[in-house]
Amino acid sequence: MCRIFGSFSAAPADPDPAELAAVSARQRHGGPDEHRVLRGPGWSLGCDRLAVTDPRGGSQPYRLAHLPGITAVLNGQIYNHAALRAELAARGHRFPDRCDGTLLPALYAEYGPDFARRLDGMFAVAVLDLRAAPRLVLAVDPLGTKPLHYHQGPDGTFRFASEIPALLAFDGVRAAPREDSLDTVLCLRTPVSARTALEGIGLLPPGATAVVRPGRAPVVRRRPPGPPIPAQAPGEECEDAGDLLRREVRALARADVPVCVLTSGGLASGLVTALAAEYARETGAPAPHTFHLALRGRWPGAEHGRARQTARHARTLHQEVALDPAELPSLLTRTTRHLGQPDADPAAPAAYALFRAVRQAGYTVALTGDGADELFGGPARLHAASRAPSGPDWAASYTDALGAAPRMLREWLYTPAYRAFLADEGSAADRVERELRSCPDGDRRAAVTAFETRWRLPAGPLRRADHLGMAWAVEARMPFCRPAVAAYARTLAPGRVQDRPALHAAGGELLPRAVAQRARQPAALPVAALVSPGGPLLDPVRELLSAERLARAGQVRPERVRALLARQLERPSERDALALWALAAHELWTEVVRGMRVPLDCAA
Repeated sequence: MCRIFGSFSAAPADPDPAELAAVSARQRHGGPDEHRVLRGPGWSLGCDRLAVTDPRGGSQPYRLAHLPGITAVLNGQIYNHAALRAELAARGHRFPDRCDGTLLPALYAEYGPDFARRLDGMFAVAVLDLRAAPRLVLAVDPLGTKPLHYHQGPDGTFRFASEIPALLAFDGVRAAPREDSLDTVLCLRTPVSARTALEGIGLLPPGATAVVRPGRAPVVRRRPPGPPIPAQAPGEECEDAGDLLRREVRALARADVPVCVLTSGGLASGLVTALAAEYARETGAPAPHTFHLALRGRWPGAEHGRARQTARHARTLHQEVALDPAELPSLLTRTTRHLGQPDADPAAPAAYALFRAVRQAGYTVALTGDGADELFGGPARLHAASRAPSGPDWAASYTDALGAAPRMLREWLYTPAYRAFLADEGSAADRVERELRSCPDGDRRAAVTAFETRWRLPAGPLRRADHLGMAWAVEARMPFCRPAVAAYARTLAPGRVQDRPALHAAGGELLPRAVAQRARQPAALPVAALVSPGGPLLDPVRELLSAERLARAGQVRPERVRALLARQLERPSERDALALWALAAHELWTEVVRGMRVPLDCAA
């Protein structure tokens, strides 16, 4: 697991080492173990390494002596690296260590840009080929677990980085907030496409490979599926979600560094916790450590009691991380800086604080339950879409449940000029609803699940797990996001998805009944209580949404935002509080972006 970056240009000059050092410094928190950059005429490749596999080997960028001209960098983990290494060794390739990424130059030499189809793991890879026809090849895993952001300047120079703040440290990168970014945050909570919230900065889509020639625009294609990954090991029976998850947890719990588990008190993370503890007992390893975040004081929706039940039942070494609510304003600024894009999900600052505690306790890898809801049908928004009356408006029920503010509230808040702009350009909700309604067979569940897994999952839970985990040099591993588990979820009939019966059945044997059978609870902070009289976020939200700030942006009507805040103070509600949170999160993001060292132009 690392942070990677680089540049590719038709210009013959070597990139400036001071500039590359500035890029590296912006994302070094995610790779504290080694920093190395290679550069030459018109190109650079760099890596900030977090040593997880073969910590003493695997120095990046990767080069093999017998393959001059091919250099690679990797962010992530390749789980089938042992099998690939054996296959490549049989073809005559030689490797200096057993690090997973060392084999990438050889794999590329054998398969060219198609190499990523052979990889099983979570990854963002860049391969520089300086042989007869120079090119840069980028690839990300099928779920987009490991992000790769890029920018191409007017002179044709192509630059990329794992994190947006690092990309902005390149001298040639100029970017400004997109005009529709506020609408995107209110509609969807965060950007959920290959188009980021900044003009001129793109995101490689999940499962995509990009080929870049010097001075030319990248050719981005979504890869066809690679060789099938077996649902079970040879001689092993696998009949249900519990069996599949057991196999994946055991595989991901093995590492060359300490591994722990994050448990929220819910069903999905409880299953991961129980299976990790089961594996430890069977192998004679010490009981795993589990971590749970709890706000100090008495707050509605607290989950620490359920998390304790799960830990006691699984016999883990449990640590409850107590977060002082007074720290939340500073956490919001830090999470915004690390995410690089606006994110109105209250799970973000909680995740940041939890990963901080994990790192401070000495852990480098954390197993999580992320992805279970999107794949197995837990979110309330899927139920809203399923229950909506027949007709084209069912998709609007989904986006209203997904967003931070429903359509009527958004339109009430927007200025006439901003409403006119969105009428011409189309809102974020309109784009999502068109995609949902375009599902060929009209299957709502299939349409929503396809959108959730292709766009919403990588943009929300996976982006937070990557960026906020790596903010503290912690690698998040997600058993529910493994290909075999995702493939199994797609085979379930609609009735087997709506209330996650496949997971409830698995939990019945592994978890306390109160945890195994409970309905899904949002794993987030109690926003309505935090943005209420005396709440720790009321003053920061009020400051960020001052009339002067809002009038300057010209997108929402200050007097109506003030009325919304007054209504929240009189009758606190989750819906109004979340809308205010989203407005404040977007304003904070624009402030953080403008405060970065690299100036932002008005035009990309």
